[in-house]
Amino acid sequence: MSTDQLIITCAITGAEISKKDFPALPVTPAEQAQAAKEAVAAGASIIHLHVRDDQGKPSQALADFKNAVDAIKAAVPDVIMQFSTGGAVGESLQNRLAPLSLQPEMASLNMGSMNFGEELFQNLPSDIRAFAAEMQKQSILPELEVYDAGMLEYAAKLVQQNVLQLPVHIQFVLGVPGGMSGELKNLVFLLDRAHDLFAADFHWGVAGIGRYQLPMATHAINSGGHVRVGLEDNIYFRKGEKAKSNAQLVERVVQIANECERKVATVAQTRQLLGL
Repeated sequence: MSTDQLIITCAITGAEISKKDFPALPVTPAEQAQAAKEAVAAGASIIHLHVRDDQGKPSQALADFKNAVDAIKAAVPDVIMQFSTGGAVGESLQNRLAPLSLQPEMASLNMGSMNFGEELFQNLPSDIRAFAAEMQKQSILPELEVYDAGMLEYAAKLVQQNVLQLPVHIQFVLGVPGGMSGELKNLVFLLDRAHDLFAADFHWGVAGIGRYQLPMATHAINSGGHVRVGLEDNIYFRKGEKAKSNAQLVERVVQIANECERKVATVAQTRQLLGL
């Protein structure tokens, strides 16, 4: 399902970056609310959300999610919230599931286990089915996070088993150490495989990690896909120059889309495109 309208997701915080790495990283509810407001003003329609506790550490606590969501919704009432269910590496299934009771419109659904840098990001088949069932129960659209080709094929198997429903919404996450790199040929291969597995019954976007963010975004813009940017994935605007904010990364994508004569989807258009 390619579309003329470009959906931009902004991953404003993440679970890996700290204030030490990037002093302006939004971690408190107030900081996240301001970052979300700026990102939406710049052109994002979806905010991908990780939250932190009072010490700035990654958290899956329901109260921490609620505090962040309340602040963001007060600042940008109409924004689409997409919760991370990945949390920090090592979080329990129960903790990762808990925030879904707040009923966001979307949530991430990681499609397999993998080495993540020097750690193991565990997503057992039983965990994936539990996440999918809870999302269906809460009427939450799952975004399938695909880090390599095997995860894409597993997603197709879950569709066959009626664990997932068509059309699926796929996010290719490329450039994580332990997953496929963000080389263009990898994205082209994954897209070709997705068409084999789902025909035209899928939406897709790409999150390029680190130096892959810009080339992956540019290719998606020109190929009918959607784009995720943000400080979770990349803290640099260009080599050797750190980004000023999440909004700056969104603004660059909008500028490229404008040059390519591709319209950026509003929040209302995004809801319609994704069937939210």
